[in-house]
Amino acid sequence: MKTFQWLVIVGLLALTAGIGVRMYTQWQSEKKPQSLSAFSFPDVHGVAQTSEAWRGKILVLNFWATWCPSCLQEIPAFMALQAKYGSEKVQFVGIALDDAVAVERFQASTGVNYPLLIAGDWAGFALAKKLGNIMSAIPYTVVVNSAGIIVYRHMGELSADELTSVVEPLR
Repeated sequence: MKTFQWLVIVGLLALTAGIGVRMYTQWQSEKKPQSLSAFSFPDVHGVAQTSEAWRGKILVLNFWATWCPSCLQEIPAFMALQAKYGSEKVQFVGIALDDAVAVERFQASTGVNYPLLIAGDWAGFALAKKLGNIMSAIPYTVVVNSAGIIVYRHMGELSADELTSVVEPLR
């Protein structure tokens, strides 16, 4: 029985070390500059929108879904910040990991003042992962400077104050 317990302990330590190395590697890679790759998704009207349309602007990309309470919690702050900074070449873009009907209904009921793109599950999570979301968690927010370089990533609900502290210096 003692041998089994030692094997379990050693296995757990190895697993913990592996997770630690993975997290450290991800943390290091997030510190390296990464350019935003071009992407295209339809908006709530089915019209394809490409990231190239916002070239030269500070982009705040928010991966979200209508079924995600934390996602819905941060959207009013994003709307306020879009209204505040929109004339200063800051563009929020919501990338919905959801279906078009739910997003269109949400848009109609809330009047979100920035583009909402429909990425669906797989394509949306694939882009989020490419942009550093190794956990495939939402909400997930990425800030891209006007030169197209990712300067900030945030997993989980993001406060208006924290996002403002990232966007302000970029303007």
